[in-house]
Amino acid sequence: MHRRQFLRHTVTSIGTAALPALAAESAPSPPLCSFFLVGDTHFLAEKLQPDLLNETSARYCRGLVNTMNELPGSALPPSAGGGTVHPPQGVIHVGDIVDSGDKRGPVYEAMQRTEWNAYRNEFGLTGSEGRLKFPVMEMAGNHDSPNGTGYVIGQLAARHRTRQGLKGLSSNGLHYSWDWNGVHFVALGLIVGTEKSVARQRRYAAMESLDFLRQDLAAGVSTDQPLVLLHHVDVLRYAVEKPEAKYETWEWDPADVRAFHETVKGHRAVQFYGHTHVRSVYRWNGGAAPSEKGIPSFNVDNGAHPGSKNQAFFYAEVRASGILVRERFTRDGWRTSDWTPESWQMPL
Repeated sequence: MHRRQFLRHTVTSIGTAALPALAAESAPSPPLCSFFLVGDTHFLAEKLQPDLLNETSARYCRGLVNTMNELPGSALPPSAGGGTVHPPQGVIHVGDIVDSGDKRGPVYEAMQRTEWNAYRNEFGLTGSEGRLKFPVMEMAGNHDSPNGTGYVIGQLAARHRTRQGLKGLSSNGLHYSWDWNGVHFVALGLIVGTEKSVARQRRYAAMESLDFLRQDLAAGVSTDQPLVLLHHVDVLRYAVEKPEAKYETWEWDPADVRAFHETVKGHRAVQFYGHTHVRSVYRWNGGAAPSEKGIPSFNVDNGAHPGSKNQAFFYAEVRASGILVRERFTRDGWRTSDWTPESWQMPL
């Protein structure tokens, strides 16, 4: 099943019946940390003028940044759980930063440079270099680099090596971890893999993300510490072995999905990802369907894709008891926006 068909079916199947929206506390204390989470901005340059950013892409990405900059301190409506948008510790981008990183040739390589520079100008790094007022933590998606090579992946590795205060950084510079007020975050990139006990070809390069995750957790992350796992590709479609499957065509090998779940299942974990351009919220117990118990899982919609006026991102608060997530959406390319009339609150 095509990924959008699958996710539309999944969202329809789950709905909010299996995951009822819970009201926020009447007088909640400040969260341990809060953050905005975006994905799939797909900064896009013009193919005929590769040094020029597409006008629609520029407008949508600028509108996304403007929206995030303006939200802190504003009230959340009762329909979205109420409360106030706390100043975020930062913005997390779960990949597909640019659109052309999966293509090769002189024109596309020039487009990648234009797209990356536009991202850097809009999002900055620490909250002072670009238009975004907050630090940004990002990772690669398949449109940034499906095979671990290219201009954008090189820029990401160099950029991560300049970050201050990291708890861990992989030897290739692509995966990293950090703490925000006792909450541990791990940026794992495109997919989490590769499980070396299964020697078969993978479609996407995991770039040793599974090894980094195992090492990072073993370095002092207790099972009681809130753990936020970040990657790009969705998990449910790839969480089951099928004897007839040609796994080399799958975006995420099921052996790697299983190893990922086995690595984190004893922790107070939550996972966020993008890729599907559809919002989905469920619990995951390692299988190919949502479950009543398991890891809270949040699939964010596209944040500024130039192919659609419909965009969204998450606002998340991590508290000692669990996580509370709301969604900000637009139907006109961030000219206007509003809160989705739902909230998702789950213990970790």
